[in-house]
Amino acid sequence: MSKEPSFRELQIMMVTLAQPRGFCAGVDRAIAIVERALAQHGAPIYVRHEVVHNRFVVDDLRGKGAVFVDQLDEVPPGATVIFSAHGVSQAVRSDAQARGLHVYDATCPLVTKVHTEVSRMRDQGREIVMIGHRGHPEVEGTMGQCAGGIYLVETVKDVERLRVRNATHLAYVTQTTLSVDDAANIVAALKARFPGILGPKRDDICYATQNRQDAVKALASCSDVVIVVGSQNSSNTNRLRELTEKLGVTTYMIDSVAELDPAWLEGKARIGLTAGASAPEVLVQAVVSRLRELGAREVREMDGLVESVVFPLPKALVG
Repeated sequence: MSKEPSFRELQIMMVTLAQPRGFCAGVDRAIAIVERALAQHGAPIYVRHEVVHNRFVVDDLRGKGAVFVDQLDEVPPGATVIFSAHGVSQAVRSDAQARGLHVYDATCPLVTKVHTEVSRMRDQGREIVMIGHRGHPEVEGTMGQCAGGIYLVETVKDVERLRVRNATHLAYVTQTTLSVDDAANIVAALKARFPGILGPKRDDICYATQNRQDAVKALASCSDVVIVVGSQNSSNTNRLRELTEKLGVTTYMIDSVAELDPAWLEGKARIGLTAGASAPEVLVQAVVSRLRELGAREVREMDGLVESVVFPLPKALVG
């Protein structure tokens, strides 16, 4: 009597890749700055905080001679230091100058845009409400663009509890990697409570965050399970996971293929795969290879935006 085929033998598994996914222009630029500084100056090159929030990228750069530090007092006087893509406060810039450090700034230009907005709004005498996640380096850097007069809110309830000095002279900015939908809800709450509040001329949430969130929503609609590649401390990657979970799709977030559990795929015919803006494509392809080993018969890429944004490197590192 012939053996009955197992479910896995009957299962036809298809993998769909989100488009766009993975590296954004700001991350590409930040990594290139570290690599070019190493090539130009030699190791060690010091980097304040993780240049981008991805363990694979940080370990790779560390292997090439980058030294990651939390505070500038860990950097020898006169050494070369790179500010991460998340940006830094004015106090950190002043400290670097006082220590005689040679600085390359890898702050994402879209984060710099928010810093400029904060300075302009404070020059107008406005208090500022920042929408973001407490403790995130981007939030710390943005709130450190001015000495006081800026308040952090993370939720709609925070808006309800907010106390300001002059409710008629307010403005708001946002962290660039927030959930687009969550940020919109908080902005609506701010406008309802403070009708005269001024927003940025252009949305602060970056194009890459918006595009990846739009793509993962479409991915969720055609997936039984979604795998998100990225590190736990990556804000934009966590927002992708949260989005698909809110849409009712089982979702797993992994730093590398080693964390992929085959049990997650049992009974799942349609596997969605995406990656946060700080996760390299090599990690995605490693997951694809493993899914093929586990029975995936087809791998396809969704139709979607092909990003062409490129941010220039510091002139001192070009050529």
